[in-house]
Amino acid sequence: MIDALEQAEAAVVACFDASAWAASEPDLVAALDATHRLEQRLAAVKLTLVRELDGRGTATAQGASCTAVWLRDRLRLGVGAARRLVALAATFDTSPAGVRDALAGGLVDIEQVRVIAETVETVHTAAGPAAADKAVGVLVEWAAQFDATLLRKLGTRILDHVAPEVADAAAEAALRADESRAARDRHLTISEQPDGRLRLSGILDTEAAALLRATIDPLTAPTGPDDTRTPGQRRHDALADVCRLALRGGELPDHGGDPTQLVVTATYDGLTRQLSAGALDTGLHLTAEAVRRLACDAAVLPAILGSAGQPLDVGRQRRLITGPLRRALVLRDRGCAFPGCDRPPRWCDAHHIQHWTDGGPTCLANAVLLCGHHHRHVHHSDWTVHLANDGHPEFVPPAWLD
Repeated sequence: MIDALEQAEAAVVACFDASAWAASEPDLVAALDATHRLEQRLAAVKLTLVRELDGRGTATAQGASCTAVWLRDRLRLGVGAARRLVALAATFDTSPAGVRDALAGGLVDIEQVRVIAETVETVHTAAGPAAADKAVGVLVEWAAQFDATLLRKLGTRILDHVAPEVADAAAEAALRADESRAARDRHLTISEQPDGRLRLSGILDTEAAALLRATIDPLTAPTGPDDTRTPGQRRHDALADVCRLALRGGELPDHGGDPTQLVVTATYDGLTRQLSAGALDTGLHLTAEAVRRLACDAAVLPAILGSAGQPLDVGRQRRLITGPLRRALVLRDRGCAFPGCDRPPRWCDAHHIQHWTDGGPTCLANAVLLCGHHHRHVHHSDWTVHLANDGHPEFVPPAWLD
């Protein structure tokens, strides 16, 4: 074997030393095809050698803890690549002869072999050895046309071709297994950071994932040319909008005996002068400007305190733009009124044009619908809004933009 490999190595060196620029285009294409076939055939030889060395215990005999570690040091591989090589060598060794012949013949590559072997094993379990043998031939034929990713997708319906009598039952069993695994693995972790922010991580099952995507995907598109948020920031804001909508809907269960709501506490003087922060009922703090913005929303219950700490306003209904007044606002603005935004009314807050802490009245002439993004934008930028002569909101950009 070693003599043949040394001759093959010498031939490869000779090919490398040859001048590719002097070859015709058809010769270059043929040489590329031949090189690829040779690469696959060498991969088959390599897997055979790794499997034999692993079976003999060569790695442990030479002081390594396992074959993967030995391969990592000898071939200078990453430990992950070395482990995958050992696992694939074992799979290759137990694969049907047709799979081994396909790799040795240069008809498939390593990743395709992995897919074929796993698919054939599934077919063998579901329909027996005869169907598995048929599957090998079909998959090798497909491998000539499709890469490993597409081959795996096609392999999910291989039983339709080799054992149609059990295909539906097997597909149903596989679906139930996937559903069971998804239910078992589902979780959501909420980790509080030292500064009060939250880190979310987890895995959603198929149904919850579909609900999340259907809910936030329409809200993650840029709202217009002024929207400079990153995709991640837009997804973050979309999730916040969904939470606001849930609070506004009033259908959440009670929490601690009270309706689910967000409570923000601030001093009246500090809020009107924008000098002091507000406090959430969780103990975390917000800037006065953030409290002024949140106070526009009926989903938030502001608790405004006087200088002596006495409550001055604990969610007065006359301050909130709700009921018939909000319906009139929806009829007028029909969604976010900011230029170029198409967010529907249900995703919008009712914003006081002149803030209520500055003496602004709660009336149609002092209100405008804004989506979450543009509500924040108006509160934190130099944009201004007023009602034009036609009774509709008109937005004026800052001087540097106009």
